[in-house]
Amino acid sequence: MLVAHPQASAADAAVISALRDGDEIAFTRLVDQHHAALRRIARLFVSSSAVADEVVQETWLAVVRGVWAFQGRSSLRTWILRILINRAKTRAQREGRTVPLADGRIAETAGAPSSGAGGSAFSPDLDLTQDPVNGRGSPLFDPDPSPEAAVLVREARAHLRAAIDALPANQRTVITMRDLEGYSSEEVCNVLGLTGTNQRVLLHRARSGVRARVAGYFRKK
Repeated sequence: MLVAHPQASAADAAVISALRDGDEIAFTRLVDQHHAALRRIARLFVSSSAVADEVVQETWLAVVRGVWAFQGRSSLRTWILRILINRAKTRAQREGRTVPLADGRIAETAGAPSSGAGGSAFSPDLDLTQDPVNGRGSPLFDPDPSPEAAVLVREARAHLRAAIDALPANQRTVITMRDLEGYSSEEVCNVLGLTGTNQRVLLHRARSGVRARVAGYFRKK
């Protein structure tokens, strides 16, 4: 069974009303809020940044054209994300690329956490606010690092990014949306067509895989 759709909020309804009235400021604000994340997610599916840009532009055009069809059965963010992923999948198939989670299912094996909620990014398997090996505070989120620390932060983030990129496509998609872009488990399930159990299994495997890949790097620090 798929996770229930989160309903549109009063704030979503206000944005939709403004868009239907042709409010360009409201549209610009919406683009500013979501464009970068949409581009990063599109890039998970297509072959290049240029193609990702095209997919995002197509998505915004579809939002403008389809704003009167929005019925509030999901949040506005989920609706936009679903449009993006549908277009990204179509473009990927046109390019002959494998689409992550094309069938929406994986084996529901034992060993996954019982809940996808709680904790900060990558918890419980990998908390980026802590050193993954010895639990000390991590400089990754220091708002004002020293020049030396800034170099280490860039290096650590590069190792994390490489670890995520090395994951299978379905795990990479889920961990990027959950832990890097901050989408909820309900949003990810709905836009990718996953059951709650499937989403938790994929996220658990992805987090464990990233932790295993970066542990050696952090152990040396």
